[in-house]
Amino acid sequence: MADTTGQSSNAPEPAYAESVATPINLILLAAFVVLVYLRLRPASPTTLPKGPAPTVFRTFTPPTLLPFSGANNTPIYFAVNGRVFDVSAGRNFYGPGGPYENFAGRDASRGLAKGSFDEDMLTENLEGPIDSLEDLSPDELEALRGWEERFEEKYLVVGRLVPVGSEEAKEAGL
Repeated sequence: MADTTGQSSNAPEPAYAESVATPINLILLAAFVVLVYLRLRPASPTTLPKGPAPTVFRTFTPPTLLPFSGANNTPIYFAVNGRVFDVSAGRNFYGPGGPYENFAGRDASRGLAKGSFDEDMLTENLEGPIDSLEDLSPDELEALRGWEERFEEKYLVVGRLVPVGSEEAKEAGL
């Protein structure tokens, strides 16, 4: 006969969902979280290398320019047409032992204009006036302009060269 309670005795037992918190699921979840963290964490900031110390535009006289000859790892400066260039990047050429070392710390204008790298192209009296270059030919002046343009492209202008005792030197405290 029929069951009056409405339940069949042959009916299966209700299915219970097994817990998702099994040990293997917890291990997989932890591994997933670690991988997501490693993938999305912010990268450490890149550090840039320190640059050279800032160079301040200065006024030089021939005696104050002379120490910048590259001796004892000092910067190498020389003047061309009244402008002082930092040629330290070309230490192999302009520093001690280089082919143009006699220009380091000096006014190189006459030697560059004449294409001569001899000592006699340099002003001997550092306390005297700066070479006016008045006796240079037009070709020599053009050669000097070419050198000056080359140095402008390649090196930093760090100052100007003025004679000892000039108004500019006095204003600069030289």
